[in-house]
Amino acid sequence: MEGDRLPLPPSLEERSQRSSISSTGPRTLDVVVYLINDTEVRLTVDNLPSATALELHRLVRDALRLPECALEVFSLWLVSPLLEVQLKPKHQPYKVCRQWHELLNRFTSGSEYEICEDEPSLQLRRNVFFPKRKELQIQDEGVLQLLYEEAKYNILEGRYPCDLADCEMLGALVCRLSLGPCDPDRHTACFLKEKLDSFLPSHLCRRGHGLLSALWKRGARPPAYEHGLLHAYQMVPEDQACEENAALQIHYHAYLQKCHELPYYGCAFFSGEIDKPVQGILHRGGRKAVSVAISLEGVYIIDSKEKLSVSVSPGQHVLLGLHFQELSWDHTFPSEEEHILWLEFDGENEGTAVNKLLKVYSKQAELMSSLIEYCIELNAAAEGAPQEDLDGSPAPPPKSQSPPTRRQPPKLQRQNSVLCSRIQHLSTIDYVDDGKEIRRVKPRRTASFFGRQLSSTPASYSAVRGSENLEQG
Repeated sequence: MEGDRLPLPPSLEERSQRSSISSTGPRTLDVVVYLINDTEVRLTVDNLPSATALELHRLVRDALRLPECALEVFSLWLVSPLLEVQLKPKHQPYKVCRQWHELLNRFTSGSEYEICEDEPSLQLRRNVFFPKRKELQIQDEGVLQLLYEEAKYNILEGRYPCDLADCEMLGALVCRLSLGPCDPDRHTACFLKEKLDSFLPSHLCRRGHGLLSALWKRGARPPAYEHGLLHAYQMVPEDQACEENAALQIHYHAYLQKCHELPYYGCAFFSGEIDKPVQGILHRGGRKAVSVAISLEGVYIIDSKEKLSVSVSPGQHVLLGLHFQELSWDHTFPSEEEHILWLEFDGENEGTAVNKLLKVYSKQAELMSSLIEYCIELNAAAEGAPQEDLDGSPAPPPKSQSPPTRRQPPKLQRQNSVLCSRIQHLSTIDYVDDGKEIRRVKPRRTASFFGRQLSSTPASYSAVRGSENLEQG
């Protein structure tokens, strides 16, 4: 980037390719905030070392001419290939940047070379703590577009596992928003094929080589996803009496509403590993790399390695999804061992009801545990407070007056959907506690190893070690 950067060791200065801060004078610094599509928002900030994330956020909002609600919808993040951190309003980004390598050593498993090479950029992203129900109340086109662009990025990059039918529906909306209404003479399958990676996740756009090709029968061709995309594009509803700006808002809302069906939409993402089930005569195990997604609703373990399947779309899939009502958790750091996030949930073992323990190995386990705790506290506070719309007015009462129940997934789900938990792919510790000893037979769940859980009575959470916690994705 142009201008002088912060003082860095010579080796880092030469290797850094992307920075969010440069100097323009003795007390004034240029700051670049990136949007999800790499658009740059350039700011000139006085006394940057003491500037808070909220102050910079307001400058970005003013530069983009966004309404006041943008301060609630979005947050500033520090993002690099090794770590993503959502900044609290009172954090000072300059000082966090100066401590970045300390954070990497503490919360990542990067090599010395990777940590030395790593440099964060300041980005505007969706606030993890912004409720999904409020998104559909947003009418400002600029805010809707930013939310849409971020959701689209996460779909196209495969961060949000998605079934093929949903990929095509979302891709069709991308076509409509970027190309306009479908024109049969212009928008053909061949036309879409040339830009397929702009509409569908990357794993659906790879063809002609590797293991995927070997899965198809001899003489048969792999599926041409552009045909399904074109059909979905043709089915996007159009209101001829609606002006284009109003139509764009409708399609932005449709895209976001479809993404809301993905339980990990809006989550913060962490990296970790879990044990593989022991297999084969040699009882080989090992570990599997996973992503841990945490939102206001629950925790989701996602297989980080793409799967190739002829029955469903290839890509990542959910190994385990738990609402907070369904789990207990804890974070441990045994002496000279790894950080572990423990997740406990109900399950079965050979037809017997048991408690299952899943170990997630990660140096970010402390961050995960802290975020789970904070999300539960936010939910508890929201339940006791009157609901408000974005403008601060009381939200209308719900249509149904039936007693609130825990949100359940749709009754009818596709077989082999990427959203379905695959507990059989997990290596868990199964146990029961009858009050005398740990056994493997239990009529009902009566005890938990962990006191950290959501219950009908006020929970007493143990303190997370460390100083001020950072939300990380």
